[in-house]
Amino acid sequence: MPDRVSELYRTAFVTGATGGLGRAFVKMLLVEGVQVWGTSRDPARLTGFTAASAGARFTPVALDLAQPAAAEAIFGQSAEEAGGSFDLVIQNAGYGVFSEFTAADFATWQAQLDSLLVTTARLSHVALRRMRARPQGCLVHVSSLAAEFPLPFMTGYNVAKAGLSALSESLQFETRGTPLSVIDFRPGDYRTAFNQAMHTRTSAASPAASVPGAGDPRLASVWETLEANLQSGPPASRAAADLRRALLRRQRGVVRSGSFFQARLAPLLARLAPTSLVRTATARYFGL
Repeated sequence: MPDRVSELYRTAFVTGATGGLGRAFVKMLLVEGVQVWGTSRDPARLTGFTAASAGARFTPVALDLAQPAAAEAIFGQSAEEAGGSFDLVIQNAGYGVFSEFTAADFATWQAQLDSLLVTTARLSHVALRRMRARPQGCLVHVSSLAAEFPLPFMTGYNVAKAGLSALSESLQFETRGTPLSVIDFRPGDYRTAFNQAMHTRTSAASPAASVPGAGDPRLASVWETLEANLQSGPPASRAAADLRRALLRRQRGVVRSGSFFQARLAPLLARLAPTSLVRTATARYFGL
């Protein structure tokens, strides 16, 4: 097994590099000597990255998944700067919407699905085409354990992440027997600012609430559990360490990451238990 990620991948493109898992991935790759292009809707927030190892370099990129054509063009330009293709592409950017499905206008869900799933798939389409021309590379989709355990009142997020996992599995078949690899990276709850950036709706006419779920005991209970899970979760650096290990081992397929319960025990129990029992247990866990 190689000692450093840069022995396998010299260049990397990471979406959503501003904070949370994306920032942790970038820092890990720079330590490993990889040249990294990291994206944000506001590139001014892409600060604090230093070339922590020989050969490493960070290039900030302004990219908004809500603008698919522009995002594809920007990705293509960055790939040309990297020599025509990135060795490693990590599709991490995303956001949550916390609301009853019918309480928000459908445009809210449409925008989330377009950004998290459709535009992400569009960039992966370009990335994989360029990788095939070499052929070499690794495509990482940062999905979520929500693909297996849907989160209440986060419909769009659940659908987008499940779709991203399905895309990963489809591409794993297509790249089988080739030097290309696809990883479906499924993190659980991590101690990040994910909830602080959450879009919330308490009614179709009311946008953000100061306290998500205020006035509805079901939403309030779920939000309290979500907050507690994030606060007690491991630091984002653990996710970066898990991804590093998977890359060095040249893993393909699903890589779960998070606390022992979420990433190891819960998926095992879910495989052994009837689906109805898993759903009932999940509902009780969230106070529903």
